[in-house]
Amino acid sequence: MKFKTISSFFLFCCLNQTSLAQKENGRELFFSKAITPVNSFTEGIEGPAVDKEGNLYVVNFQRQGTIGKITPGGEATVFIELPEGSIGNGIRFGSRGNMFVADYTGHNIYKVDMITKRIRIFAHENKMVQPNDIAITKRNTIFASDPDWKNNKGSIWYINKRGKTRLLEKNMGTTNGIEVSPDNKRLYVNESAQRKIWVYDISKKGRIRNKRLLTEFPDFGMDGMRCDQKGNLYIARYDKGVVAIVSPEGKMIREIFLIGKKPTNIAFGGNDGKTVYVTLQDNRNVESFRTDIPGQEWILRQTQRN
Repeated sequence: MKFKTISSFFLFCCLNQTSLAQKENGRELFFSKAITPVNSFTEGIEGPAVDKEGNLYVVNFQRQGTIGKITPGGEATVFIELPEGSIGNGIRFGSRGNMFVADYTGHNIYKVDMITKRIRIFAHENKMVQPNDIAITKRNTIFASDPDWKNNKGSIWYINKRGKTRLLEKNMGTTNGIEVSPDNKRLYVNESAQRKIWVYDISKKGRIRNKRLLTEFPDFGMDGMRCDQKGNLYIARYDKGVVAIVSPEGKMIREIFLIGKKPTNIAFGGNDGKTVYVTLQDNRNVESFRTDIPGQEWILRQTQRN
């Protein structure tokens, strides 16, 4: 089939993708739409995470230093303000429902009581350039990426259940997105500027070994990553405007095209864990799309203790 213009080719592709999506269990999958207004967040929009009740939390709502809350009904409010001078990045929930927030300006990991909204320093490490994104295990231990953007370097840190930090690896590329596999036996870390995703084996004591390259990309950047129940990685491809889904073996499964071009991070939610929320830096808002496999973090939230 020949096309007279690029726009006609693009229209043909979109129509074909829509038709394909409608054939998958009768539901429209892998098509992104905005769920918050453009410019409702700052350029620091990041750290999406969903609690057991389905509320979405995203940092820097309306202004820097806040954490916004978006209810399943779509109501958006400021949930908390971090201590003066602190700015949040990655957010995760522990097994007891507490929120953990990476404060990249204060070199902290905060712990937030969701009922009282009390904020306390769970871990502090001056040697970190900036705790950026965090991943949490079933045992409530944390892995944090620590990029040094100025020098195109980065590190990986481990934080145990008592908040004690340990440097796992240094002199990497610009470490950014970080995630643990559903069985908690693998750690995934990407290097944004170098466009590589590394995988490690995790020991019972939280040490990492057997580093190997999972996959790499020839262009554009990467930011946050999350796993679905089957261990597939959902990767925010910064500047490309897509979420790439990569198998545990490093094979590309598909790309989901977004409205914005600068996705920063990802979270799973919805009533079945198959709604994917994506934060967009350029549009300063949140988009979402439906997928066919629930997210691992959503499954963990359903079994968490109160």
